[in-house]
Amino acid sequence: MNRLFAILVFAGVPLVLAGAFLNWSDMIMFVLCCISIIGLSGYIGRATESLAIVSGPRIGGLLNATFGNAVELIISIFTLKAGMVGIVLASLTGSVLGNLLLVLGLSFFAGGIKFKRQNFSLLDARYNSGLLIFAVIVAFVIPEIFSMSMDEQTTLNLSIGIAVILIILYLAGLFFKLVTHRGVFASSDKNVDEEEEETPEWTKRKSILVLLLATVTVAFVSEQLVHTFEMLGEKFGWTELFIGVIIVAIVGNAAEHVSAITLAVKNKMDVSVELAVGSTLQVAMFVAPILVLVSLIMPEPMALVFTVPELVAMVAASLLVINLCNDGESNWFEGLILFAAYLIMGIGFYFL
Repeated sequence: MNRLFAILVFAGVPLVLAGAFLNWSDMIMFVLCCISIIGLSGYIGRATESLAIVSGPRIGGLLNATFGNAVELIISIFTLKAGMVGIVLASLTGSVLGNLLLVLGLSFFAGGIKFKRQNFSLLDARYNSGLLIFAVIVAFVIPEIFSMSMDEQTTLNLSIGIAVILIILYLAGLFFKLVTHRGVFASSDKNVDEEEEETPEWTKRKSILVLLLATVTVAFVSEQLVHTFEMLGEKFGWTELFIGVIIVAIVGNAAEHVSAITLAVKNKMDVSVELAVGSTLQVAMFVAPILVLVSLIMPEPMALVFTVPELVAMVAASLLVINLCNDGESNWFEGLILFAAYLIMGIGFYFL
């Protein structure tokens, strides 16, 4: 997999650079940008994992939380800069659906094919369930309901207030899991040798250098990607909603998705589930609020108000995952249920 990421980066990025100067067609640039971003996100993940091992579990957990959705955040910022607020909100929806239904579903299915029954931390599952209800059902639905009787500026002010509360609670949650209750949320994967010490792939200096270079390159490639969105809509008849929910969300999280499924096949379900559900919580409680605040200096500010189909899809996905995960066990059929739900919602957004 690492070799594949290297091929994607060293083949894709130079071609994106050439295409930007030679004005290649939007279709070619879209494909090249997607390939490059998937490869670069793999490098960001590897650098972050190496730093996490070198720095210790507490700082490592914070690094994973910070850079876990860095690629998507960068793409969204450039999309906001282009004034495409609808695509940004749709990509947030797509991240929630993709992580909860596509990634978790494929992880349960792939792991369940190899192992009849897999276990993960019941304590983590219940903790994440509570936060899912708060972040998706409370923090996302309330602005939509209240905005019905508010003007545009008041709705934006409400969104800013909610964004600040979400960020504070997210940081408090990190402190809770990584500091005050660190031992309580220790991994329970039985197949992991407790005495085995992980060795970092790269040194601390190399990891920081790779992280910085990959992040800067992602910023450049993301700007080129955003310029192709209008062409996609015109050529294929795709709406902003579909582009954001399916295309941007999958591209921005591809490397993380592959990691979660690979870990499930290795029976490391605690980490796999945490990658899928934890990434969802990060999107809802950190990435989305940050984008609301960043949008204040952009051409068009973004209120935290989703469309009704987006809200219904996110709430349904959250409730389905909570119901399937609260026993701390998974199997291939539960994975198939989640994946089927993702396909149904994807078809709905395509025809919407």
